[in-house]
Amino acid sequence: MSENDPKMKKVVEAADGLSLGISIVVAVLLGVGLGILLRSWFGYGWLFWLGVFWGVAAAILNVYKAYAKQKASLDELANDPRYKQRSFDEDDDEDDRY
Repeated sequence: MSENDPKMKKVVEAADGLSLGISIVVAVLLGVGLGILLRSWFGYGWLFWLGVFWGVAAAILNVYKAYAKQKASLDELANDPRYKQRSFDEDDDEDDRY
């Protein structure tokens, strides 16, 4: 591994966060576009709002998926022995030294 890896890790994490924002905007825009298309094909005004609803629902689903991915990553770190906090009960043997 080279010494540039920590810098690249920050870039990848930033791009991942940016991609969430872009996916929200794209989902809403696709929903609006679908609503406009359905309204022009069938002539019902409420189909536009159905498309908007689908776009917003897709954006919420994208946020939920990103949240679940981050939560799984943090849970994995919480179970890592390097990051576990020791309780005071485990330190009883060390108190006997003093």
